[in-house]
Amino acid sequence: AEPVTLTYLVDDSEANQAGAKALADAYTALHPNVTINIEGRPSGTDGDNVVKTRLATDEMTDIFWYNTGSLLQALNPSDTLVDLSNEPFMDNVVESFIPTVSQNGEIYGVPSQTAMGGGILYNKKIYADLGLSVPTTWAEFAANNEAIKEAGIAPVIATFGDTWTSQLFVLADYYNVEQAHPTFAADYTGNKAKYATTPEAMAGFAYLQEGFEKEWWQQDFATTKFEQGLNLLAEGKGAHFPMLTFALSTIATNSPDNVNDIGFFAVPGTDTAKNGATIWMPAATYIAKTSKNVDAAKDFLGFIASTDGVDALNAAVEPTGPYVIKGATLPDSVLPAVKDVAVYIDTGKSGPALEFLSPIKGPSLEQITVAVGTGQMTPEEAAAAYDEDVKKQAQQLGLEGW
Repeated sequence: AEPVTLTYLVDDSEANQAGAKALADAYTALHPNVTINIEGRPSGTDGDNVVKTRLATDEMTDIFWYNTGSLLQALNPSDTLVDLSNEPFMDNVVESFIPTVSQNGEIYGVPSQTAMGGGILYNKKIYADLGLSVPTTWAEFAANNEAIKEAGIAPVIATFGDTWTSQLFVLADYYNVEQAHPTFAADYTGNKAKYATTPEAMAGFAYLQEGFEKEWWQQDFATTKFEQGLNLLAEGKGAHFPMLTFALSTIATNSPDNVNDIGFFAVPGTDTAKNGATIWMPAATYIAKTSKNVDAAKDFLGFIASTDGVDALNAAVEPTGPYVIKGATLPDSVLPAVKDVAVYIDTGKSGPALEFLSPIKGPSLEQITVAVGTGQMTPEEAAAAYDEDVKKQAQQLGLEGW
């Protein structure tokens, strides 16, 4: 076959770069005529802007790794991405994933990591040493934090130096919102429900305020970066880290001797009987319409969406949740925190994050949550500001009722 070079844009986290390299290496070993060059970009809003700019200026790589759900909708995929709906390899993908990469009846991406739990990563050794139990209500969580603080350990790790990490108390609390308001996603999308007028939705902002006012954060929380926060958790210098479980692969890489000390639990609500976890669907790999190597790119995506692709990922990166590729299995040595997530899923006590149920996610949320978590904004002000932020995006998407 003729030599082909594909360019692949992936965010610059260590785990995602390692996963992309593993997929590329495994594929090119089978297809020696293909070279795959991996490029890096920032995470969070800065990374979103890179992707949007490169698509808008026709300078996107052949393929790129990006979020599914609402953030994908903001890329105008029907104008910018290659439709995969008629590709046979899409039959390998679990049906529940398909809506997160679809628009106007077309499908644009293949899952490129595991699904994730959103909630609290915690240090099990600290819990054992202090005789604490996993909380199933916010009151129990707050009591645990006071006991941890009394022991001279930071109760909750905040890494506001990477602003995107500040959002988890809000986003990962969505399971609790839906328990109180089962139609919230549809009402929110139709401009019939607001954060500022729904106490359960505003609760996540209140949790950030409580953490700041009760001094749950560690020193230097305003400048601490994401990977520094993971190190604090692994070393037992902080007890909790509100985060997605994709972070486990970074802990496994940077702190292999400590990763089995890390567990996971859902953001607690008000009712033990309704305790459950918010789940994030995997990120995906997409093909830009500007690619001059669409056929080769499709073949590579077919490999990603196969059990061989999953085997390549398993060999390079610790899985941080279940795969959404049919026939894929988790290794027996899966991390304890991943088993914790699986219990929520297996017992039916989990549901998708709001961004997979609604196309609306305001771009300024991470700046708003930092402002609350650093004492610069009240929960009421934050919820109102986010409602206004959401309005702009809903209007850009042309949704009815806005």
